[in-house]
Amino acid sequence: MKHSRSWSHAWRGAVAFGTLALILGAAGCGGGAEGDGAPGALPEGAEAFSLLGEPLYPNPAPADVAARQARDVREARANYEANPDDADAIIWLGRRVAYMGSYREAIEIFSEGIEKHPDDPRMYRHRGHRWISVREFDRAIEDLSHAADLVRGVPDEVEPDGQPNERGIPTSTLQSNIHYHLALALYLKGDFEAALDSYEAYMAVTTNADQLVAISHWWYMALRRLGRDAEAAAVLEPVTADLDVIENTSYHRLLLMYKGELTADDLWDPASEDPSGVAIAYGVATWHLYNGREAQAEEMYRRILQGSGWAGFGYISAEAEIARLEAGGA
Repeated sequence: MKHSRSWSHAWRGAVAFGTLALILGAAGCGGGAEGDGAPGALPEGAEAFSLLGEPLYPNPAPADVAARQARDVREARANYEANPDDADAIIWLGRRVAYMGSYREAIEIFSEGIEKHPDDPRMYRHRGHRWISVREFDRAIEDLSHAADLVRGVPDEVEPDGQPNERGIPTSTLQSNIHYHLALALYLKGDFEAALDSYEAYMAVTTNADQLVAISHWWYMALRRLGRDAEAAAVLEPVTADLDVIENTSYHRLLLMYKGELTADDLWDPASEDPSGVAIAYGVATWHLYNGREAQAEEMYRRILQGSGWAGFGYISAEAEIARLEAGGA
């Protein structure tokens, strides 16, 4: 399922630069200024403080899922113990541990990987992802920026799925994941301008519909937040209802809503605990925000935060919006 890279010309106009940087303040970040490397004294069992200062604990998975995850971790740990210097063994142990919600332990595993393989961009890519999970965005940006430097000029590679989709077809690559997570960390800090370079870098390695809709969703929102509506509209041009999207159907539906082919009522389910449902809820709420309905957006963000899926990107994004609002930001 390959798509021509010719679609990327529609985005070339989307990288002229303006100015805006809405940086999350130190207030409400629990352990001090966000990204200062000091999460504070976490309560026992907590993985992080939210951006609103609340401790965050792992959510128990359903029994069947927890059993499968525990089995996967045992296998990954056995592989690691047999080959403690093997980069793949380190990465898979870190990934499997993170899927169970043990993000701090995963960060330690990837840190060990960096000590053993300092030039392997995969270590920084995965650790950067988990810095986002624990709300340490500056550390995420540092790791992911370094990963981007390491892969510059190097052929891209498919990234194996830790949780395969129903077709068993990986839809992302090492470089697309580096740029996606780097852009996300910048977006979460409110630095929408700085995120644009990473969206452009992602598009340069985009080869399928899932990648297209994933990056288009966040790119569109960043441009709308910057008031660059014509460029945002150009991002939507290659997105059509008949794209063969395997995983990122939530982003696909949001983009069709942005184009006017679906309505917000078609998408919004405030009771959803599914991470994809939360991603949709955040997209709908933010669509209200940049269309001048701030009170409605804030209400929806707060509804999202009533759920328990705090590690999902839609949830973290809603949390960042409320933190900005409570700190007096836009």
